[in-house]
Amino acid sequence: MSGGRLSYPERQRVAAGLADGLSYAEIGRRLGRPKSTVIREVARNGGAHDYRADHAEQAARRRARRRTPAAPPAPPARAAADPRTRGDFETQFARMAAQTGMPSMMARVLICLFTAESGSRTATELAARLRVSPASVSKAVAWLEERGLLRRERDGRRERYLVDDHVWQRAWLASMDGMAQWADFTRQGAELFGGDTLVGIRLLTTSQWLRHIRQDMIDAAEHWRQVSRSTRS
Repeated sequence: MSGGRLSYPERQRVAAGLADGLSYAEIGRRLGRPKSTVIREVARNGGAHDYRADHAEQAARRRARRRTPAAPPAPPARAAADPRTRGDFETQFARMAAQTGMPSMMARVLICLFTAESGSRTATELAARLRVSPASVSKAVAWLEERGLLRRERDGRRERYLVDDHVWQRAWLASMDGMAQWADFTRQGAELFGGDTLVGIRLLTTSQWLRHIRQDMIDAAEHWRQVSRSTRS
């Protein structure tokens, strides 16, 4: 793991390590962090005898808020595009999503929801707008829901499918579960094949990289949540 900002659970482990009399190098090894990262963390938060995880976390959040740039001014209001222009945009948007790895039908349903004023449509509305069968819509909805890209809501006797401002945060965090499983299985494989074999080394390197990336992504999501909340307040 890199020498970037520590998470709160890591700070708790630093505090526990100091309480147990561990060296900075040993604490860093257990965290998968450079010794220098642990030294800086402890030094800027009271030293080895006065280090407290909760105080260090609060100080880090204050520093992050000071570094957060002011939100750019909102662009001036523009007249809404005509239906044909909007339709062309939706087609291009869905094509881009498909080119980046999303199945075509799933991309069309997602973009159709994204560009709805309410962010929601019923299965009947989706089928009519996209000119596809209800079965195609149902399959696409199940795929998108599994990945956290939409949610369901009852509307009387009908069911509506929705996207909202937090759709990418949910999808991002949902992907963390899959990444954690990959990291766990590759670690188990490394232990099974042995760390002195090429297979074991390959699996261990993969596990370490996945854990590193996953933690960075979790930290980034938490940072955005804080920035978004401070912007609204």
